[in-house]
Amino acid sequence: MVLHLSPFPNGCVAGLHAVGWALILPCFWFLDRLIAVCKSTTLERVERQERECYLHPLQVFFGSIIFFILFLVTSPVALLGFLLWAPLQAYRRPFSYHIETQIPLEQEARHIFEEGKATFGFATANLCLLPDSLARFNNLGHTQRRATTIGRCVAQGVSRPHIRIFIDSPSSCGNLSASSSLFHTSNSPSYGAIDKQSKPAVEGEVPQANPNSRLVHIPCDDTEKQDTETAPPTATTVNTNQNSNQQGEAGERSAPRVLRSEDPGERDGVPLEVSSLFPANVDILCLEEVFDKRAARKLKDALGPVLGHILYDVGVYAWQTPCCSSFKFFNSGLFLASRFPVLEAQYYCFPNSRGEDALAAKGLLCAKVLIGQNHKQEKVVGYFNCTHLHAPEGEGEIRCEQLTMVTVWIDEFQTSHRRPDEVVVFDVLCGDFNFDNCSPDDLREQNHNIFEEYIDPCRAGPGKEKPWVIGTLMEQPTMYEEDVITPDNLQRTLETEELRRQYISPPVPVVGVPLVYPLPDEPWVGRRIDYILYRQNSLPKHYKTEIEEFTYITQLAGLTDHIPVGLRLRVSDWSAED
Repeated sequence: MVLHLSPFPNGCVAGLHAVGWALILPCFWFLDRLIAVCKSTTLERVERQERECYLHPLQVFFGSIIFFILFLVTSPVALLGFLLWAPLQAYRRPFSYHIETQIPLEQEARHIFEEGKATFGFATANLCLLPDSLARFNNLGHTQRRATTIGRCVAQGVSRPHIRIFIDSPSSCGNLSASSSLFHTSNSPSYGAIDKQSKPAVEGEVPQANPNSRLVHIPCDDTEKQDTETAPPTATTVNTNQNSNQQGEAGERSAPRVLRSEDPGERDGVPLEVSSLFPANVDILCLEEVFDKRAARKLKDALGPVLGHILYDVGVYAWQTPCCSSFKFFNSGLFLASRFPVLEAQYYCFPNSRGEDALAAKGLLCAKVLIGQNHKQEKVVGYFNCTHLHAPEGEGEIRCEQLTMVTVWIDEFQTSHRRPDEVVVFDVLCGDFNFDNCSPDDLREQNHNIFEEYIDPCRAGPGKEKPWVIGTLMEQPTMYEEDVITPDNLQRTLETEELRRQYISPPVPVVGVPLVYPLPDEPWVGRRIDYILYRQNSLPKHYKTEIEEFTYITQLAGLTDHIPVGLRLRVSDWSAED
C-alpha cells in the first residue's frame, strides 16, 4: 500500500471525520469516567489507606451520578456524530504514517553495511493503553499519564549512547555491575513509584562518561588509566543497556546482569541481558494495545524525534466487510516506530475474532523498510511484521487459525513487494501471541508450523523453554509491590527464580488435569507470551544471521503488566569477505 501522511484521501473527508468524532468524544469521555470512578487499582487503594482517606465512597457515589447524567445529556449529540463518523470509515486508510526527519543513523547504517556486515535491534512491548476505564480491569489506570511517561522512558533509552565496558579481571573489580551506568540523570519518570525511587548517586559511584565515547576500558589493577580505543584480548565484554536514572550506591549494586546461555545441547550460546533501560540500539519498535488515540499521539510525539518513521492508529473501525466479521470499536492497537524509512506497509484484519476480542480490529501489520546499500550498490531492505493474537485462554484453535493467516499474509506481502534489485537482510515477526511455550493448555499453538518458518531464540522445542528464559506476563494483583515497582527492583526480581514465582504468571493447566510444573531439574520460567522471531530462509543464501543479544527490559515497571523484550541480530554477507 502506498504510504500517505493522512489516513484520509482528502481534507474534506478528514474534516467531516473530525467533526463526527468531536460530537462523539464528550459522551465517550463521560462514560469512560463513569466506569473509572467505580474501579480502583491496587495502587490507588494502598495510597488511600496510607493517607487514611475515607471519602472515597462519597466520591464514587456523587461521581457516578454526575457522570451518568452528563452521559445521558450528551448521548443524542453522540448519536448524530456516530451517524456521520461510521460511514466515513470506509474511506479511511488503515493507518497513519508520521515522518519526523531524516535521521543520521540511516546514513550510518548504510555505511556500515557497505562493509558486508551490520547489526539491527528490535524491541516489542504490550502497553495496555486502553481507555482508562477498561485499563483498570488490568489493574492499570491513568492511560494518558502512562502514555506520556512511557514515551519519555523509551525515548530516553533508545537515544542514549551505546556504551560497552571491557574489564580485565572481573574478580578484582569489586561490585561493578552492568547496571552501573556511566552517566547519570537525576530525575526518574517511573509512574506509580514516585515515593519509591532509588537513592541518589553518592561518592564512590562510577563517574560520568563522555557521551561521545563508545568503549571504556577498566584496567582493574587499582589504577585510573582508561583506554577508549582498544581492549586486551582477554577482556570480557559487558553491554551497559541499563538504567542511567535509577542510580544506587556502588556497594549496593548486584553482580553483572549480562549472562550467557551455556546449555550443552545448544550449538551457540545466546547472550542474555536483563536491562533496566530500553536498549540504545533499537532500530524498530513494535508496541501492542495502543488502542487509545490520544495515547498513540503522545507516543508519536515522544518517539518521533528519536525513531523518525511511525505507523500508528493501525486498523479499521465500524463495519469493514469482508475482512472483519463484526463492528469494530477499537483499532488493532499496533504501533510501529522505525529509524529506517518505511517503503511499503499493509494491514490485515483477523476475521475470526470472538467475544470481547471481536470489538478490536486485531490483525497483522507488515512493513518493508529501506536500510541503504551494500558493497555491490544493491538496495538493502528488511521486512518487519507485528501482530497481536486472540487473548482468551482455552481458545487455542482460534489462535492457530490466526497464526496460519499470519504466515500466509506475510508470504503474500513479501511476494508482492519483493524487487529483483533488492537484498533482504532481515525478516522479523514479533508481538503479543497470547500463548506461551510451557502451558499444557497451549499445546496446540506450541506445535504450530510457524516455528518451522521462524526461529524463536528462547525456544528449545514445543513445550520446552531454554534454561535462561524468563516469563513476560506479570501477575496483575502484585504489580505495585516493592519488589517490582521500580526498574531496578524488577530487574533484581527477574534474576531470582524464587521471586519470579511470585510475580510472573504461572502456566495455564488443562481443565481437569493437575499441573506439574516445573519438571524435576528444570527452572521455573512462567508465561512468555511476548515474542520476537526471525527467519533465515527469506534472506540470500550468502547472508548469515546470528543473535548478538536477547534482552528483557524492566524500564516500564509499574506502567504495564508485560515485560518488554529486545533482540539484536548480526547480519553478515559472506560474499563481501571473499
